[in-house]
Amino acid sequence: MKSQDIRKAYLQFFESKGHLIVPSAPIVLKDDPTLMFNNSGMAQFKEYFLGNATPKSPRITDTQKCLRVSGKHNDLEDVGFDTYHHTMFEMLGNWSFGDYFKKEALPWAWEFLTEVLKLDKDRLYVSVFEGNEAENVPFDQEAFDIWKQFVSEDRIILGNKKDNFWEMGDQGPCGPCSEIHIDLRTDEERAAVSGRSLVNADHPQVVEIWNNVFMEFNRKADGSLEKLPAQHVDTGMGFERLCMAMQGVTSNYDTDVFTPLIQKVEQITGLKYTSNEVKNISEEQNKTNIAIRVIVDHVRAVAFAIADGQLPSNTGAGYVIRRILRRAIRYGFTFLNTKEAFIYELVAVLANQMGEFFPEIKKQQTLVTNVIREEEASFLRTLDQGLVLLKDLMLAHTGQISKEKLEIGGDYIFKLYDTFGFPEDLTALILKENGFTYDKNGFNEELQKQKSRSRAASEVSTDDWKILVEGNTESFVGYDQVENEVKITRIRKVDSKKDGVLYQIVLDATPFYPEGGGQVGDKGTLVSANETIEIIDTKKENNLILHFAKKLPENVNASFIAKVNTDLRADSSKNHSATHLMHQALRSVLGTHVEQKGSLVNPNNLRFDFSHFSKVTDEELQQVEAFVNARIQEQLPLIERRSIPIKQALDEGAMALFGEKYGDNVRAIKFGESMELCGGIHVNNTADIWYFKIVSEGAVAAGIRRIEAITGDAVKAFFASQENTLNEVKIALKNPQDVLKATLSLQDENTKLKKQLEVLLKEKAKNMKAELAKELQEVNGIQFLAKQVDLNPEGAKDLAYELGNLGQNLFLVLATAEEGKPMLTCYISKELVADKNLNAGQVVRDLGKFIQGGGGGQPFFATAGGKNAAGIPEALAKAIDFVK
Repeated sequence: MKSQDIRKAYLQFFESKGHLIVPSAPIVLKDDPTLMFNNSGMAQFKEYFLGNATPKSPRITDTQKCLRVSGKHNDLEDVGFDTYHHTMFEMLGNWSFGDYFKKEALPWAWEFLTEVLKLDKDRLYVSVFEGNEAENVPFDQEAFDIWKQFVSEDRIILGNKKDNFWEMGDQGPCGPCSEIHIDLRTDEERAAVSGRSLVNADHPQVVEIWNNVFMEFNRKADGSLEKLPAQHVDTGMGFERLCMAMQGVTSNYDTDVFTPLIQKVEQITGLKYTSNEVKNISEEQNKTNIAIRVIVDHVRAVAFAIADGQLPSNTGAGYVIRRILRRAIRYGFTFLNTKEAFIYELVAVLANQMGEFFPEIKKQQTLVTNVIREEEASFLRTLDQGLVLLKDLMLAHTGQISKEKLEIGGDYIFKLYDTFGFPEDLTALILKENGFTYDKNGFNEELQKQKSRSRAASEVSTDDWKILVEGNTESFVGYDQVENEVKITRIRKVDSKKDGVLYQIVLDATPFYPEGGGQVGDKGTLVSANETIEIIDTKKENNLILHFAKKLPENVNASFIAKVNTDLRADSSKNHSATHLMHQALRSVLGTHVEQKGSLVNPNNLRFDFSHFSKVTDEELQQVEAFVNARIQEQLPLIERRSIPIKQALDEGAMALFGEKYGDNVRAIKFGESMELCGGIHVNNTADIWYFKIVSEGAVAAGIRRIEAITGDAVKAFFASQENTLNEVKIALKNPQDVLKATLSLQDENTKLKKQLEVLLKEKAKNMKAELAKELQEVNGIQFLAKQVDLNPEGAKDLAYELGNLGQNLFLVLATAEEGKPMLTCYISKELVADKNLNAGQVVRDLGKFIQGGGGGQPFFATAGGKNAAGIPEALAKAIDFVK
């Protein structure tokens, strides 16, 4: 069976068992601060397991895109080296929310595998939880008895807590699980060694394909377990592994999930991939295989993350995506000899292969391709830069360390890795080729320090919820009210290194808007008869609205008035409504290819990221501004539809955003012709925005632009500031009648004076040449001079080259301090660079420390700038050490 057919067969089977088929949630999570990515099939259903929401059906089936590259589940460094780990993988799942349990889930799993897919029963093993006395969880007798109906007891394995007790994290729903493993080895291998002994032993052909998790406990903050009010089933099957079993191969990469991508890499690189069936391959071929596996795996993860709205960046989830892509690029660079961008070419293959079931990859194909291509080009430039720095590093160390031990300090290598993103393994390879080693322990120490700092900054401990009101009584009334009488339903203490101790408070009927859709959360107060508690932020987690406070009320059972800070909310709503109008304007001015790719709406300003493949011109920005302000002048009323079927909203032209998770019923916001699905807070009439002003436009990534803009009082302040600046310019120009004409005249005069100054400085440098030539002193056969000169940096460069024309063996360090800014210029004759291993770049880096700066350049000419002009005499005094 082809992979597409296997996926359909699974979903249709569980649909026949009364399950509702639902689409995959986006790979990037928006409303769960405990997870960066969807790392398991159950992640999108956490709110149902926690009892914070009711599912649309008690039985659900789906295939979920998962990413395991951060946190507790991190498979990144395993990918490529074996044949069954992946960054992105599909998890086929069937779910019961308080409905069926073990006696249905286990027989259905067996029926699907052996009757629908007709897998060989003799190759299957099952496992059940052996129990844990310390936690008072008994042996899973029920699962054991069910399995005895289908397999002999010697095929039922008792698993411990590590293997057969599944938990989503340190806290939350959990329970015993029962796995199904398959033995894909040859008959000869199976006869020689029992498959039973290889279950959970990391054998590449004896793998788990199905995990039936029975959610019946809740793990509390103190580590204890309590029974959940209802029993749930959470089952997941690794799609890629199932395809391996069904297609008669012994590697996930030999299935049609990956072979089209592999064939494209072979076509581009001219190299061949050997399947897992080929034995005794060379070390060189093994490296090629690993690199190709890394690339075809990683492009899937990166492409789907971008399609779901997560662009590569230097922070958070974006940084993880960038890391995955860069790992793929460097494997290609090192082992496939790819010096040009090529991974982006695989996106078309991926879209063709998976677009039918995951339409987002087809719809976003152009954007994904362009982003990956630009990221590749950027990182390849980084690799080139790293190679130059590495060459300088080796050159600088040659002669300064003994020939027996050409070892470079780990701190240098870590700086290359941390500052420039140059991979450690590639550094090691290049050093080895040039006869160098490096202090690996020193590198690891620096890496550990960085990880410890990062871990300490993000460390969070969370107490259990203290339930004050039983049942799901929480609701949001903030669309209609900014003040409401409330009761606290639950509280929780959170302690983090970053924010200190905070308290999360949940209210029964809150007017506070939780952060979402780009809009920041409301601030305000909880007021009782005796005290006022400040709410510093509002967020949403697993369908609960959390109000953050630095202290709890003395009486948490009292009644409170929840008051939203209406000034902040009003400013945020102006910016949010303006964002919708700007989205409409951009599509009108630039074209309908424009789609929102991210936004931030707060009381001060708005930020809007959108797809567009060139700089937005000043004329186009003016048109966008004019379009939005025309809608403001039209005084368009807000038309809000709270609960409209999503299909109807989309049929009526509402814009939906990729990467967002929508329910069957949605909220639609309309101003005139602008209509978007949105849960945010908006003005009642566009006239409330007052005025819209763009303050900046620029690139965020390939094919993604960003506009920042302001509205309302912020525009008034902006105009007042501009007027003040203009008045100050008038005064500085002696109040001319025409300010623009006077400014242009001043610029012309300045240009003429600069040209005159350049001529004078060149003459001055020529005159100084003869004087300084007399000051050259011979040191060890080298013509040496280190001196401060009264020139600007450009003049010092001219002077250095003038002196260089005098003869050979020149070592020159000139210092300037124009306007108090110190600069060192080093010139070394090329024969000294070749014969004496002198390097101008290394010289200015070392001497730059005395002026609190640094720099670099070529081996024969380099410069360094700094902050401390007082350090120039010492820097010049030390220069002679290089020739001594």
